[in-house]
Parts: sequence; structure tokens; C-alpha cells
Amino acid sequence: MAAHRKPRQSPFGGQAVRTAATLALASAATATVFEGSGHAAPRPTPAQVKAEVDRLYEGAEVATEKYNGAKERADTARAAFDRLRDEAARRTERLNRSRDALGAVAAAQYRSGGLDPAIQLALTSDPDQYLERAALAEKAGDRQAAAVTAVRRELAAVRQLRARSEGRLRELTAHETELRRQKAAVQGRLNAARTLLARLTAEERARYDAAVAAGSHDGAGGATASDRADRAAASVRGPIGPATGRAAAAIAFARAQIGKPYVWGATGPSAYDCSGLTQASWRAAGVSLPRTTYTQINAGRRVSRSELAPGDLVFFYSGISHVGLYIGGGQMIHAPRPGAPVRIAPIDEMPFAGATRVG
Repeated sequence: MAAHRKPRQSPFGGQAVRTAATLALASAATATVFEGSGHAAPRPTPAQVKAEVDRLYEGAEVATEKYNGAKERADTARAAFDRLRDEAARRTERLNRSRDALGAVAAAQYRSGGLDPAIQLALTSDPDQYLERAALAEKAGDRQAAAVTAVRRELAAVRQLRARSEGRLRELTAHETELRRQKAAVQGRLNAARTLLARLTAEERARYDAAVAAGSHDGAGGATASDRADRAAASVRGPIGPATGRAAAAIAFARAQIGKPYVWGATGPSAYDCSGLTQASWRAAGVSLPRTTYTQINAGRRVSRSELAPGDLVFFYSGISHVGLYIGGGQMIHAPRPGAPVRIAPIDEMPFAGATRVG
């Protein structure tokens, strides 16, 4: 997912960051062109690698939220299809029972010869008995007619259910196709990021991983000792400012998840992505949120940055691709990206896009 960093002057910043995508990708092409010619491809600097990895993680986060939305739609379509299929099966079973009953009546009539009532009256030795039987036969005929009508009605209902099921199945297939496409997009970006990180030396990679795990702004351990101390203090200090009611419950749940890994598409309890964490936190407080960042932002009342209160959802990037749970004092709890566990972080480390109050 996105690295959530604003550009800063550091060993991984400046002009190198602005040219990273071009240089990092160009190096691979250069290696191909000069392979076997004796010319070594220019090795990207750690700053260039970091910048391109950040870009890939941000793109992966956008794709993750699209994946989450596609999965939600696919799950809804599958549930609807399953309900229709089950109802069609029940109706078909009922239809078959009615058909069997009508078949039994028809067979009995065939065996009795289906004599005309006037002939039966002429042949009977007891007219009163015949009239009694005729009345019963008429009632049976009425019931048979009603049974035929019921069969026709069930048949029409089954046909309608099957048509609706076919429509839902086509919808489900389309959503599952989109789901696979977004999954491939996420995995492709994450694989590209891992490939680039593999080009760092062991020392560079260790510094990079330590910085990401600690929440360093520059991703390379370039934060000052004071910055790291303040961040570490924030991680144990907890919410800054009052939180009451459901907001307090949501924050308490989110705090209990600190340290759990980021996994794209995850909604807990052992791992989360960003919107999975906020959804689970507010669910623990008795509030149902939609699955994705771009639907969660519309799940409550929009508030400005100056109005933020503990429990608000805070969103980042122009595409609304990241969300955290505000806890006060300019801090939030969020699931940042692969390799960076759930933690407390300042909301100013990413481009602020808006906030929503729920509950």
C-alpha cells in the first residue's frame, strides 16, 4: 500500500525523488540493452528505489480499495444468486409434487374408464347413492382444476426465478472478473516493489525496513532522534483529547490492534488493510460501515480538518485511497502498508483529503 509520506529533504528526498520513477524503471531497460556488451547498467540510488516503491505502494492501495469494492459487490451478487437458486429449487420440488399428484389422478381416471356421468346414472341400481357420489366427484373435479391452476402458477414462478438467477449469475461473473483484475493489479505492484527493494544492499535494506517499521517519514531512517522519540511516546500515550460513547469504543478496539500486520484485503482479526481496520473498529462500537475508503467517506457527516474529534475517519490522497481513525492531537491509528503494522501516526504525514464523523 502507499508509503504515506510527504516529500522531504532527506537521503531519500529532493530531486532524486522527483525523478525516481523514470530512473528506477530505466535502469532495468538499460540492463537489457547493454547485456553482454561490457557496460554495467547504472544502479538506482536508495532514494530512487524508495521513491518508486512509494509510488508502487500508493498504486497498490488504490487497487486494493477497488478490489475491496469489487469483492463486496461480488459477495452481494453471489448471496442474491444463492437465494434465488435455493428458492427456484424449492419451487421446482413443489411443482414436481403437484405434477405427480395430477398424474396419479389422470391414471386413476384412465383405469376407471372415465364414464360419462349420465351413463353411470343409467347403470346404477341406487340413484341416491349415485347422486352422492356425483357430488363428491364434482368437488374432486373442482380440486383438480385448482391443482392444475396451482401447477401453472408454480411453473411460471419457477421460470421467472430461473431467469432472475441467470441475470444474477451474469452479474456475479462480471464482478468476479473485475475482482481478478484488481487482484492482479495489486499483486503486480507489490511484486514490482519487492523487486526494486531487492536491488538495495543488505545495509540499505535493513535501514529501509527499520525506518518503515518505525514509521519514519523518509522511509530510510532519516528522521531525527527527537522525531522518533515523539512518535514512540505517542504510540504508548494513546488518544489525545476526550473520546466518549461509541467513538471511545471504536478507538479502544483500534488500539488493541496496534502491532498487527497490514495485509491487503484483510478485515481482521489477525491482520487488516486500512479500510478493514476502520470498519472493524466501528463495528466493535455497534456501527456498520461500508467496506471501502471511497464509500466510508460518505458514511457520515463530513467535517473539516479544524473540526476533527476523536473517532472521526480521516482520508488521504486525491483518490480517497487511505483512511485512518482519528484519536485527537493530530494523531490517528491506521494500517499503513505491507511491512508497516497497525500503529499511531500523525495525520500530516500524508496529503489530507477529508474527514467524516460517524456513530
